Amino acid sequence: MSYKGKFRVWRGEGGEGRLEDFTVEVNEGEVVLDVIHRLQATQAPDLAVRWNCKAGKCGSCSMEINGKPRLGCMTRMSTFTEDETITVTPMRTFPVIKDLVTDVSFNYQKAREVPSFTPPKDVKPGEYRMQQIDVERSQEFRKCIECFMCNNVCHVIRDHEENKTHFAGPRFLMRIAELDMHPYDVADRKDSAQEEHGLGYCNITKCCTEVCPEHIKITDNALIPMKERVVDRKYDPLVWLGNKIFRR
Repeated sequence: MSYKGKFRVWRGEGGEGRLEDFTVEVNEGEVVLDVIHRLQATQAPDLAVRWNCKAGKCGSCSMEINGKPRLGCMTRMSTFTEDETITVTPMRTFPVIKDLVTDVSFNYQKAREVPSFTPPKDVKPGEYRMQQIDVERSQEFRKCIECFMCNNVCHVIRDHEENKTHFAGPRFLMRIAELDMHPYDVADRKDSAQEEHGLGYCNITKCCTEVCPEHIKITDNALIPMKERVVDRKYDPLVWLGNKIFRR
């Protein structure tokens, strides 16, 4: 079965562009990315769209569909009615390069700013021994496919361009939390999370969790526990007194 679907797709470069209307064939079982490819093949050969695996594992085809950040390859056409106009636009938080392709280099810059895993100097590779409970605490965070939709929807950087310098966004605050949970990581993540990566900017609205295609509980399992550990460090009177004593 097939029908003629109505699409409104963003076309443009840099800061200028417009929505253009198209009517494209839609076949049973297809996803939005299938239809975008058919649009390229039949009507708009210069339409730019980023994609790679088409299996929901590379995060490349992040876009906004009817105003919500989604993966084009995982958004089934059957979720829409045949007479519905589907609006496809690039991720709004990042600069548009062309059409549906955005410049996500902000995220790679923030990734480089997070200190890597730092094991104790007296423990050699192959000597790490972890309890299963320690593995499970951060295992879900490794499902991240770096689609950057959580950073895209986070209003701290989406609505305030000036915050990008000081705020790593939920994806990399989650990475910091994951490392801080690791029993063999000896780097001080708590102070840097607050002072260098902007953990305090996050007001836990859970918008990042809502759009995660891997269903990672970013807010509940990473950001809130990290905030609690930072608060303990700064405001718990016993911790404060211990720090004063042992710093002498």
